[in-house]
Amino acid sequence: MKKFALNGAGLLVALFAAFPVYWMIATSLKPNREIFSATPRPVPAEPTLEHYREILTGNLIPGVTFADFFLNSALVALATVLLSGLVALLAATAVARFRFRLRTTFLILLLVVQMIPLEALVIPLFLMIQRLGLYNTLPSLILTYLGFSLPFAVWMLRGFVAAVPKELEEAAAIDGASRAQTFRRILFPLVAPGLVATSIFSFITAWNELIFALTFINDQDRYTLPVAMTFFFGRDDTAWGSVMAASTLFTLPVIVFFLLVQRRMVSGLVAAPSRADHRLSRRSAPD
Repeated sequence: MKKFALNGAGLLVALFAAFPVYWMIATSLKPNREIFSATPRPVPAEPTLEHYREILTGNLIPGVTFADFFLNSALVALATVLLSGLVALLAATAVARFRFRLRTTFLILLLVVQMIPLEALVIPLFLMIQRLGLYNTLPSLILTYLGFSLPFAVWMLRGFVAAVPKELEEAAAIDGASRAQTFRRILFPLVAPGLVATSIFSFITAWNELIFALTFINDQDRYTLPVAMTFFFGRDDTAWGSVMAASTLFTLPVIVFFLLVQRRMVSGLVAAPSRADHRLSRRSAPD
């Protein structure tokens, strides 16, 4: 009975969380007369792809299409994921494997940085971007999002690196492996699940951010998707069909990215300790 109640409660929570997504997709398939009808319909009576055709074939602003905004967001998000993964992995390895002065202070600062509201950083970061000559460029967003995602990524990856037995690296060194070979063949495969988890966070951070994208970019052809979404909201009316269709397309990359990496992340989290024990037993087994 208890198990049945817990499963039922979990199902209700899942339905509650999924309903806004369903309503977004359903509304994107409704014609305007159904969207603005006084009687809401949970299921479209006459499904249509007109709203998708409008945003994919038309220009949101003169000379700029939805695909241009999508490409800008994809470039920024992918660059942020790759750079944050590389820098965070190297920093986490240094923090977990080496002892140096102010090491504890550095770890505490990683937590403190995450407590600062992002809105409080808009003006100082804007002035910094201007002085660096990066205003109105996509690299300005990449550097900003990199700064936001690195503290969490370093802190999380530090735990994965610390969980890998040092004996594995020592055994590899005895066998003649260099530091680079040990890092590539021993450490990297075992911390890959943590790298996947942090990449999800970095991707979502870069993909969904609006305030800095609107502040640091002036040319409309360099806007990212969150900024492009604001063009559907007019002073007098709102194109809700286009808003929901664009929101659906905006959400799809996040879902696809998560589906591509979630299996590897979950299987890696389960298998990482066993892989470490297996490699350690192989190293310590007598010839």
